[in-house]
Amino acid sequence: MISDLFAILGLVCLCLLFWQQRRQAELVKTIATRQCKQLDLQLISVALKGHKLKTPDGVWRWHSVYQFEFSSLGDDCYQGNIIMQGFQLAKVDLPPHRM
Repeated sequence: MISDLFAILGLVCLCLLFWQQRRQAELVKTIATRQCKQLDLQLISVALKGHKLKTPDGVWRWHSVYQFEFSSLGDDCYQGNIIMQGFQLAKVDLPPHRM
């Protein structure tokens, strides 16, 4: 009886984590699309790179790093990063690219 309750609670927690991750991924795709549109770039793809405990600034804080690919002229490909802390944008990092 108690083990069933813990199994159900664990399943609910996993579903909640999955749902929150999907919401964050959709938000990141919107941010990447908006950033590429502002800079007249073509968005190719967005993917989760991973979760980390320490930010690039050296602060201990749970955050997610997403990698997105974009093209400036249509025949090239560059990779940028988006760092999210929960549902808040922390940083967009774009490499130098051709205009």
